[in-house]
Amino acid sequence: MPKGAWNDRSKNTVPLQLPITYLKPVKRNTITHEFDSGSQAEILPPQESDDNSSEASNLLRQGIQQQQAGELIVAMKSLQQSLGLFQEVGDLQKQAQVLSFLALVTYSAGDYKGAISYSQQCLSLLNNTSDLAVQMQALSHLGNAYRHLNEHKKAIEFLEKCLKITKQLQDKRSQVAALNNLGLVYKALGNFTQAIEYQQQSLEIVRELKDNWGEEQVLKNLGNAWYALDNYPKAIAYYEQCVVLARSLKNVRSASQVLKNLGNACYALGDYAKAIKYYEDRLQLSKEIQDKRSEEQSLGSLGVACEALGDYNKAITYYEERLVLARNIKDRRSEEQALASLRVACYALGDYAKAMQYQQGTSSNS
Repeated sequence: MPKGAWNDRSKNTVPLQLPITYLKPVKRNTITHEFDSGSQAEILPPQESDDNSSEASNLLRQGIQQQQAGELIVAMKSLQQSLGLFQEVGDLQKQAQVLSFLALVTYSAGDYKGAISYSQQCLSLLNNTSDLAVQMQALSHLGNAYRHLNEHKKAIEFLEKCLKITKQLQDKRSQVAALNNLGLVYKALGNFTQAIEYQQQSLEIVRELKDNWGEEQVLKNLGNAWYALDNYPKAIAYYEQCVVLARSLKNVRSASQVLKNLGNACYALGDYAKAIKYYEDRLQLSKEIQDKRSEEQSLGSLGVACEALGDYNKAITYYEERLVLARNIKDRRSEEQALASLRVACYALGDYAKAMQYQQGTSSNS
């Protein structure tokens, strides 16, 4: 399954034209519901007898492709045009499909209230008809959006309804998403045991499907849940599996994030040598993808871990690199933190003259 294949207003009215110039994808741990390329043929007939219907279907196809490519502004325009044409011919089923995709685009951009509005309109058009696949998507978008708005009770209500439909349709890919996302809601509520139960079910199904992209996400979320429970050995076990998959998929940014979590978990266990290994791996990846923020964070983490081992000289080397980088990217806060860390490490070595230099460095930049 290709990356991104996981992934709703009143009757016959044109939707409010949202300010779409700001749209850009927002990263999150949710698995979203959307039609994959194989099912588009089922929802969109290859030919339409009516010119408006034909153009509307073409715009819908185009909007789907643009959304999957992360081109949210143009996807929004295509889908809104498609919706208007389907409204002209009175095709409620197709309007519902377009509204579901509009909900996905707005959700992807972090506009959760917009996603809720489109999803609710989508469901009002379906009116409990037989189009369960679109209902399932709209319910998923509602649940996910309400989670981000911290309305957890509503999120659980809609995601449970979504899960019920995935089982009714025997749609295992969507079941993976619903279980994973329910786990995220319970984690947000602090009910980590329930979160782990849902995500463990999700993991079993995604492995059965041999979907490495989905498995990587679920493994990361399981690691996060165990980490939140302070069960670092369990968290490490899931994170390590996740990193292997992320590397095999060349999902470097995800690997970088999980390596940070791995280092932190090992540090929390007092295994500073292993923490350093993971922080060094993250540092290397950060340099490869020229992610200056991750590079700066890695250098700081490495300094702290080296201090924990009593290796102040090596810690100073990392802190000095962090200081240079922080000044290059003009990050005043990180610069101050690096200077403070350098002073502490120099004092620990008894190098008071150098510690004073770093103290003066703070003063001169104040």
